[in-house]
Amino acid sequence: MLFPQENRTTTNAGANAAAPAPSAPQPQPIVVQAPSSGVKIPILFGAVIALVGACVYLFYQMNQMRTELADTRDSLSAQISKLSEESSVSVQTSRRNIETLEKELAKAQKQAAQLSGEAKAAALAHADEVAAKLQRAQEEQSKQLATMGTEVSQVKSDATAANTKIGEVSGEVTNVKSDVAKNRADTEKLIADMKSARGDLGVQSGLIATNAKELAALRELGERNYTEFKIAKTKQPQRVGDLAIRLEKADPKHNRYTILVTADDKTVEKKDKTVNEPVQFLLARASQPYELVVNDIKKDMIIGYVASPKVQQPRGNSASSASAKP
Repeated sequence: MLFPQENRTTTNAGANAAAPAPSAPQPQPIVVQAPSSGVKIPILFGAVIALVGACVYLFYQMNQMRTELADTRDSLSAQISKLSEESSVSVQTSRRNIETLEKELAKAQKQAAQLSGEAKAAALAHADEVAAKLQRAQEEQSKQLATMGTEVSQVKSDATAANTKIGEVSGEVTNVKSDVAKNRADTEKLIADMKSARGDLGVQSGLIATNAKELAALRELGERNYTEFKIAKTKQPQRVGDLAIRLEKADPKHNRYTILVTADDKTVEKKDKTVNEPVQFLLARASQPYELVVNDIKKDMIIGYVASPKVQQPRGNSASSASAKP
């Protein structure tokens, strides 16, 4: 602080008169300009580009899945063809064996009919043996056909399931595209509808969220860190991020509240604040102000959030001194 110099040379009695005492300098609030609204547009575009990148990656994954399912379908079709060929070969082989046994049985029966005595008995026994072989061959052929039929049915069922899965994946890709487009349009509209306000320190605030959807949109923008709170009226302050807040008064009828906020080992009273009013605090650790917004006032309770700067850049002594000058 600069003090007025003493007038060491006097020329008349009026000059020797005592000068009035200088008034004490009034403390000035440290005003830090919030980032211009033009900064928000690149941030919004950045968030949209990040969302589009995530969607492109998701579409790539979906296409990969669809390709794998198509390969599975081709593999199942090849298995069906292979099983059909094996079944055909096996059936033909069994049919030839059965035809051979049938011819042998007919020949043995014919020989038995032409013989007599022991020779006839031996021929009949041989005929019975051939007949038993023929029956076993027919039973074996039936089992093979049943097994082949079951395997082919299973492969066909797997192929049908693969085709169904491919259709589901295509439907999911279409739904994801629609949902992403809708969510992006809803977020942009929600952000466009939100408003900013001048805080109680005279600094223009960022966008103010009045409900959970708007707060989610602000988080997606990524300009600041947001910490939600529910503070009841107690003797001890409640910690919310870098702030310690104690509720002194909550008036839901008139939508007003009074709080004590402690930060940087200093306690400040914020009296008779209203719903959705940005209440600002200057902390040594950040060049931008912290903002507290209360969205709902209940009996002995306030509900809202604290917005803090993402970049914690301490305010320099020179910058603080320049801002403090009248």
